[in-house]
Amino acid sequence: MKTNFKTIVVSDVHLGTKGSKAKEISRFLKQYECENLILNGDIIDGWQLKKSGSWKRKHTRFFNRIIKMIEKKNTQIYYLRGNHDDFLDQILPLQIGNLSIQLDMIYESNDKKYFITHGDIFDSITTNLRWIAYIGDVGYTFLLWLNRVVNFYRFKRGLPYFSLSKYVKGKVKSAVSYIDQYEVELAKMAKSKGCDGIICGHIHKAEKRIIDGIEYLNSGDWVETMSALAEDHEGNWQLIYYNEIDFKSSEDQNFSDLPLEETPQVYGPFREVSFTNREDEDLDNPAIRL
Repeated sequence: MKTNFKTIVVSDVHLGTKGSKAKEISRFLKQYECENLILNGDIIDGWQLKKSGSWKRKHTRFFNRIIKMIEKKNTQIYYLRGNHDDFLDQILPLQIGNLSIQLDMIYESNDKKYFITHGDIFDSITTNLRWIAYIGDVGYTFLLWLNRVVNFYRFKRGLPYFSLSKYVKGKVKSAVSYIDQYEVELAKMAKSKGCDGIICGHIHKAEKRIIDGIEYLNSGDWVETMSALAEDHEGNWQLIYYNEIDFKSSEDQNFSDLPLEETPQVYGPFREVSFTNREDEDLDNPAIRL
């Protein structure tokens, strides 16, 4: 399984909300290496933090992972502003070492140019009628809460995960029409800028398709879809879904690649141990009680 890419794009992590899959994306970024990591908006959910959101340790660990990528792999980090982290407007643009915080960017790779933006600038509701956008945000937050309740009972009955918000997006005609128009308008913008493709997020719908000769790429989100865009060193893009990653197989492969004398040895039996916080993915200094 390929774990080294030229560029990885993630968006819509919404740190500070209950729905954010902070542990999962931290584990994902620990699994894959890249020269460039583009955080394409709504990484921190400032809207929810102002209202009822809360900042947890796992949210901080996400940024710890980013710092490690810079320190150990010299990864270039680009943080693009989204509508939920619009507090960044106060400091844009900002360059600190390998970290660049900006509104949008032109990305050039393998003789192709991509316009990268979160995507909210093309959403007239978010841009011009902010109070309606807030109402929509409340509605989506309610759907996520209801989704947790529904899936709790589905899990009890041995049923698979069901995305209520995805179902609503797929069934409500106005939502389907909006998403289609959104994608078309972004493709038009990329063409007007002389680019071969557009890379965005915002609508929480991972996608990879051609629109009127323009490559449309949407990285999805880390609330439900848990997806990312990855470009290999030949310039090919693909969507990676967290739930399709075989982490165990990859870990076994890492062991098998070691020289015989360096292969980890396992001795036993062991006394049972437990970590103080089993939810943490980066257990660099775990507390163990025997």
